[in-house]
Amino acid sequence: MSIPTTERLRPALRIGPTSWRLHPRAVVCSASATVLVAVLLVVDLAYGDLRIPFADVVRALLGDSSGVNAFIVRDVRLPEASVALLAGLALGLSGALIQTIARNPLASPDVIGVNAGAAAGAVGYIVLFAAAGSTAPSGVSADLAIPLAAFAGALIATVLLYAAGWRRGLDGRRLVLVGIGIAAALTAVTSWLLVAARLQTAASAQVWLSGSLTGVTSSNELWLLAVIVLVAPVALWQGSSLNIIELGDDTAHALGVRPSRAQAKALLCAVLLAAVAVSAVGPIGFVAFVCPQIARRLAGTSRPPLLTSALTGAGLVLVADVITRLWLTGLAVGVVTSLVGAPYFIYLLIRTQKDHLS
Repeated sequence: MSIPTTERLRPALRIGPTSWRLHPRAVVCSASATVLVAVLLVVDLAYGDLRIPFADVVRALLGDSSGVNAFIVRDVRLPEASVALLAGLALGLSGALIQTIARNPLASPDVIGVNAGAAAGAVGYIVLFAAAGSTAPSGVSADLAIPLAAFAGALIATVLLYAAGWRRGLDGRRLVLVGIGIAAALTAVTSWLLVAARLQTAASAQVWLSGSLTGVTSSNELWLLAVIVLVAPVALWQGSSLNIIELGDDTAHALGVRPSRAQAKALLCAVLLAAVAVSAVGPIGFVAFVCPQIARRLAGTSRPPLLTSALTGAGLVLVADVITRLWLTGLAVGVVTSLVGAPYFIYLLIRTQKDHLS
């Protein structure tokens, strides 16, 4: 089989036995997205009830702790902005992994039930334990118990999805259809928990379900950062295997890659990232769905580029946070991202259906 000239000329990055074929346009997109995310972080920290000059924000980020502006930036706004950035990174990367595994642009954690499982687990803990003012049965604090409950719910949803969607491999269309059913069932469980809960508990859980950054703490930031630091490198390392799997199962086996094992590793990374993001800020809708497709079109690649997708997710959540600060005060970030993502989902669904019919 001859290799296209553009592929032969494309530079490669090799680390030990693993190598990545570098896509110049994707590299430029990742670098540009990094700069854009840094700018958006500064803008997000500058706006609020008190407008702070950009220069003061930059000085505070670089270590200047003197003055009221530095206190507001570092102690009041930075935890929320950091959680927004980290949650966006996690959701963008999670969506890119799932869409690559399923080979389907309609697959994402919020569409196939992973986010619904995480939400059901977290709301279950809030209603059953936090409402009573008690800790989890193991004595774990609420700051850690809610993320763990969210992860447990996401893991249960993933096991159901994997069992029902597996048929000599993961079929993308089957995965989406099964996932939509699982998401509907888990959403019904969450609704039942809210109905059965006391009014005050249901109201607090409903705010969390809308995808709100209000009330996030440094513990949320540390929990997100710890999981991303541990999981993201593993997920990015799977990039070469995912590239090979994209060529087909037979080709992957011939090149020494076991598709089922590589898919399981990537899916576990995606579940961890989505679960920790949902546990920190609630189910921010459509970030994991929209951002990989935006990144793929910007980078001009055949599948969502992992790093660019993660950075695009961070940028989108930061933009939504800036919008809520400037014009939609009191509205949850998840509502803004859903307003952007829902029309795009409908468009992509219609386009995918036309492609199958043509």
